[in-house]
Amino acid sequence: MNDLAVYACIGENSRGRFHAERRSDFRESFQRDRDRIIHSTAFRRLMHKTQVFVVHENDLNRTRLTHSLEVAQVARTLARRLRLNEDLAEVVALSHDLGHPPFGHTGEDVLQDKMERFGGFDHNAQAIRIVSELEERYIDFDGLNLTWESLEGIAKHNGPITGEIPWAMRDFCTNYNLELTGYASLEAQVAAIADDIAYNHHDLQDGLRAGLLNDEQVQTVPIIARAFDAVRQTYPNAHGKLLRLEALSRFFGFMVEDVYAQSAKRITNIAPKSVEDVRSSGQTMIAFSDNMLNDINILRKFLFENLYRHETVVSMRDTAQSMVGKTFDVIFDDPKLLPSQWQKTRDLSDEIARAQTICDYISGMTDRYLTTKWEFAHKNTW
Repeated sequence: MNDLAVYACIGENSRGRFHAERRSDFRESFQRDRDRIIHSTAFRRLMHKTQVFVVHENDLNRTRLTHSLEVAQVARTLARRLRLNEDLAEVVALSHDLGHPPFGHTGEDVLQDKMERFGGFDHNAQAIRIVSELEERYIDFDGLNLTWESLEGIAKHNGPITGEIPWAMRDFCTNYNLELTGYASLEAQVAAIADDIAYNHHDLQDGLRAGLLNDEQVQTVPIIARAFDAVRQTYPNAHGKLLRLEALSRFFGFMVEDVYAQSAKRITNIAPKSVEDVRSSGQTMIAFSDNMLNDINILRKFLFENLYRHETVVSMRDTAQSMVGKTFDVIFDDPKLLPSQWQKTRDLSDEIARAQTICDYISGMTDRYLTTKWEFAHKNTW
């Protein structure tokens, strides 16, 4: 770690953990955090949580787990080139989706609606709740007891948090201040943009594989057309699957190289001398160039119109919305339907406590578990 930049996070300089622990003799603090994430139940559950397509539709479609691994790969690459702490960037990347409920953003939208009058729901806030309380692996404390820097990155990798704060985030920060209105470390910012790079690439690839998009369609997007043209110039006889995959690989590379060049320029211009300078800078330093951002916005509009709103995806979304919403309502009306261990966590006669408990329970479900519960309930008059 001796070659890290002055503005990088260094494990031995960490602000520490909520519960004091003896330092590891052979793992740096953020390596230890990464290992705890990988061994957590919440991380394994991502294997059966939807990214765009429901998990059972195709064995090759991305899940929240494979998406998180791809984000971590990009985050480590960028962190290395920018002389940041790769381990911390990986921690934030691997944990950034831990709080997502089943069925992707559809499930989150439903829980946001159901929890509006009970303190709100946000998947980043739920991730904090998972790693600070809901995971049960250690005798000495609840949660994973991650370092302050890892928690900061999970909480605000998408930027400072202002306005109304979801209850899960608010409750935790009452006891452990994550300085929500400031900017996160560059490692957390790297993880955030790695998330954008990963899903811009793999949603396109999954859409093509599923047959919801085709090669001609995607080449109406300028940056994708440029990627296909670049491959044809190098491999004039390429066609079909290999042409497509090589073009998407080029597109992936375009984004990574652009972020590196733009971020290096911003860092040089701002010249932070420490990670505290990064937090107090008042601006994001890890970013796409304006030209690349324009290209990506065109792509996102294309994906929204042609993939995310495709009738196949919308049909799945409608079914998922009904399952998540109805499950919440039924348990709220009869909390005895909660597993016995969940009934003991709070006073369920209080509506707010009941809603928050049900939210914890449902958000931790996989697509498969919720579907199984739904089918069983229907056979038993839900």
